[in-house]
Amino acid sequence: MIKAEQRSIPEKIRKAADTLTNRAVASERTQLERQAKTAEVAYPLFKRTYETDFEADAAYRDTLPDLQNGPESLIKGARRSIQHVGISNFRLPIRFHSRNAEDLTLETSVTGTVSLEAEKKGINMSRIMRSFYRFAESLFSFEVAEGVIDAYKADLGSFDARLQMRFSYPMKVSSLRSGLEGYQYYDIALEVVERNGHRQKIVHLDYVYSSTCPCSLELSEHARRTRMQLATPHSQRSVARISVELADEAGFWFEDLIELCRQAVQTETQVMVKREDEQAFAELNAANPIFVEDAVRLFGEALAGDDRIADFRVIASHQESLHSHDAVSVLTEGETFAQASFDPRLFSTLFHVG
Repeated sequence: MIKAEQRSIPEKIRKAADTLTNRAVASERTQLERQAKTAEVAYPLFKRTYETDFEADAAYRDTLPDLQNGPESLIKGARRSIQHVGISNFRLPIRFHSRNAEDLTLETSVTGTVSLEAEKKGINMSRIMRSFYRFAESLFSFEVAEGVIDAYKADLGSFDARLQMRFSYPMKVSSLRSGLEGYQYYDIALEVVERNGHRQKIVHLDYVYSSTCPCSLELSEHARRTRMQLATPHSQRSVARISVELADEAGFWFEDLIELCRQAVQTETQVMVKREDEQAFAELNAANPIFVEDAVRLFGEALAGDDRIADFRVIASHQESLHSHDAVSVLTEGETFAQASFDPRLFSTLFHVG
């Protein structure tokens, strides 16, 4: 026998279906009513032309929304202080003074950042550019850079500020034996950092040189000496990123740091080369074979011997022709550059492309 409960199941399904149908009809009716009401309101016809004669006067500008300077309630995420916020790689021509009293105008990439307090929503990024442009026509000096830092802090109400300027600096160099000359270009970055009322002036330099492997050199000579087998040691283009905090920037020139590197590691890559220069370069490399450990120690010794330099860091990368990987080393002096962690892609940036 079929129980009464089982006989009532189709009845329940029918009632449920009726309920769903009634809801759908009611929903559709509501939507149609809303559309009818909307249709009664004429859609505004906005202008589609650009007003070339429109002037944004002070009264109009006061009406513009400014979300970045809005109340604390607009902050998204945790109420935390931000150490760096600003703009990177805005470019403009800057005049620099060389050691030989020549002025050079170089395309310069500028990064400007400030700190942001936990209770502030954000900053107006354009103020950083406007602050920098007040000084853009000045002949560069660290005093000018400090003026920019002061402007950042005043315009944006920040407690810390930073400025970095990156450019390629040309120096004329002579070949080893032929007497030819050509321009070597050095990637340089200047940095002014203010934290907790303390300012630091830092210079970064990428120095490109050739490194001949001492082990490979000895093995090659062993093959020649014992078996009359011609062999060549492997050498490679190498890059050292030198970062120095200046104890006294007075009288310190870009050329001084470059020459200091040349004295420490003499196998700088060449610009103009004839056959006699190529032979001389091979002899120079044989006279100065270095492992990557040797390189950072040689640079470190030279930097430590200059009273104008306080803390420093040397990062070297030998992009070996023997291996499919690079040999790297880091040497630091002082607290400024001491750090437990590095950017995972740091060493891959030490690559000179000419």
